[in-house]
Amino acid sequence: MNFFFDFLYLLAIIAISPVAIYRMIRYKRYRKGWANRLGNIHRKDPALKKCVWLHAVSVGEINAAKTIIAELKNKFPRFEIVLTTTTDTGFARANEVYGDSIRIFYFPFDFSWVMQKAFANIQPSLCLLMELELWPNFVQTSHQFRAPVVIVNGRISDKSYARYKKVSFLTQDTFRRLNLVLAQTEEYARRFRELGCRSEKVFVTGSLKYDTAQVTDKVDGADAIAQQLGLGDGKLWVAGGTSNDEEKIILDVYKKLKEQFADLHLAIVPRKPERFNEVAQLIEQTGLLFTRYSEVKTEKSKIQNLKSKIDVVLGDTMGDLRKFYSLADIIFVGRSLVPMGGSDMMEAAALGKCTIFGPYAFNFQQTVEALLADNGAIMVKDADELLQMMQKCLSERDFAATIARSGQQIIRKNQGATAKTIAHISKFLSF
Repeated sequence: MNFFFDFLYLLAIIAISPVAIYRMIRYKRYRKGWANRLGNIHRKDPALKKCVWLHAVSVGEINAAKTIIAELKNKFPRFEIVLTTTTDTGFARANEVYGDSIRIFYFPFDFSWVMQKAFANIQPSLCLLMELELWPNFVQTSHQFRAPVVIVNGRISDKSYARYKKVSFLTQDTFRRLNLVLAQTEEYARRFRELGCRSEKVFVTGSLKYDTAQVTDKVDGADAIAQQLGLGDGKLWVAGGTSNDEEKIILDVYKKLKEQFADLHLAIVPRKPERFNEVAQLIEQTGLLFTRYSEVKTEKSKIQNLKSKIDVVLGDTMGDLRKFYSLADIIFVGRSLVPMGGSDMMEAAALGKCTIFGPYAFNFQQTVEALLADNGAIMVKDADELLQMMQKCLSERDFAATIARSGQQIIRKNQGATAKTIAHISKFLSF
């Protein structure tokens, strides 16, 4: 079966190589980590410590893993943690969060010979996969090396579930080999069972993202942004994690709001850094006065009075989204007005902000349901409804404040997944 999947991967590489090469040249993606992707992964202390290999695909999974990694380091110090990620943004975020405290690598390609090399190099005693990211040769090789595989913060989206069902004859054995699945919700647990996981190995522990969402009213570094941008008494609307076609909608709504709320300013923080220049051009075409935060941040200068100088701030730096969120009066969480699946709205709600998102937040279904059920956030269906709800929130301060308080309380109520998760995986580490 290993060679069968190797053959499929080879065909897939041939098919997608033109797109990958274009992105490599145009957006400078996929240029790093090739040694890691070919299995060259090495530990710090292979002779002194056993190893936990934790894989988190990108930024969202890296952030969700923070409490798990902290608890593992605290309760099982004799285990070295190796963290792998797939994307450049995930790799950058992992280094930002952990620095040199743990080894961080790009995830190896799932060719059988590459996985054999990677496992031989690091000799893991336990493999933790954040959310899903299930690779057949990885799971097969883990069994050869007698390393249990555990799905942590397990989630299967509607789209992924449909795809797995179509190819269940290929993937069922891989799901059956999983030693433990810790799912976010009962619905996700059901999907894991239907795809082949043994019922006695599937448990519901809740979402780790509630635990990593810091319930606070202030974020370190936010005051510096406020000073650099000269934020005064005006209102700030932050649109975070936005994607293609969404910024134009946001800008059109903002221009209409500006006619009614002269002191309203907008900060747009695109999800992907390769789109920063594209979004800058889009803002410029609107005729709105704007600045790129990277220029203000780099020059260590500040805008004396945001109200009189600019309308829009483009957040074109990495790692500052949460700081922008903490300065906002109202937050729109992106990738949700277009069918992209949404972005994490927990951070916004945990900061006690009035949080709005669109109808396409299906990647965060459990969080959406929890927030909407207790009026902890607002979902709008299109640009017109976004405009109307923004007008209501800006005009009726008590309404917006009630939404914000409720959202923060919901985050607090749903915390506790980390303790449940550690309790389950401890049995694999108590030897």
